[in-house]
Amino acid sequence: MTYFSPTDLIINPDGSSYHLNLRPDQIPDTLILVGDPERVPTVSAFFDEITDIVHKREFVTHLGVLRGKKIGVLSSGIGADNVEIVMNELDALVNIDFQTRLEKSVKRSLNLIRIGTSGSIQSHIPVDSILISTAAIGFDNLAQFYGFESAMSIAEDVLAAWTSAIDYPLPLYAAKASASLCAQFAPLNAYNGVTLTAPGFYAPQGRTIRMQSIRPDFLEKVAAAKLGEQEITNIEMETAAYYAFGGAMGHEMISLNAILANRITNEFSKDPEGQIRSLIEKTIALIA
Repeated sequence: MTYFSPTDLIINPDGSSYHLNLRPDQIPDTLILVGDPERVPTVSAFFDEITDIVHKREFVTHLGVLRGKKIGVLSSGIGADNVEIVMNELDALVNIDFQTRLEKSVKRSLNLIRIGTSGSIQSHIPVDSILISTAAIGFDNLAQFYGFESAMSIAEDVLAAWTSAIDYPLPLYAAKASASLCAQFAPLNAYNGVTLTAPGFYAPQGRTIRMQSIRPDFLEKVAAAKLGEQEITNIEMETAAYYAFGGAMGHEMISLNAILANRITNEFSKDPEGQIRSLIEKTIALIA
């Protein structure tokens, strides 16, 4: 069994993980993941009971009970770099013995449900709709450190043709959602699509304020280029990392998106908080 040193796996004096500040005994089988720490109480308001509140940096966790089962909601903050912290520490909490620092022989799989916001890059996917990311492509740099080609779920020749069409020379990776969670949340009657996970909010997503992007036509190219027979439907900042880590670590992971903007028609939701709350309520209703 693998031993993890005190500098690789940092454990707080109270036996909790370094960033999340959670203990192994606190982790439920189902966790909802949100980006915004202020969105955590919006989710936990739908729990039947809140049993614990844990807060460290941008990582806010509410633990509780829903229909007789333990559940939690955790904020990651923005971006794939924060997802890397969340997924590594959650996996360590359930699959490493914090007393001995040894990897457990029997692994535990978590059900992880991201509720987030996103922008559509197809004119036919309207503002205020819901989209389930069935797969995602990551433009962040995590693949260079983790070798996420092991989690690749889109044929390499298809991915190569697509990167050529959009003139994108840097490393990227792709991974899929959990099939079982996609089936569980099918009653949302949402759009299904392939999500692009960007490493930033402005230029990497085709936005320009004062700093000029060196790729001003990037979003248009992505919207027009097909990935095999599929179009890229939306853009955000976390899903691909969640899917790659989930797939590599053996956790069930799905990303549910409230579409607040349409980048092609330049529309933005007139009630973004209402749309997010509606998606949260619908999601909670479908959790077994």
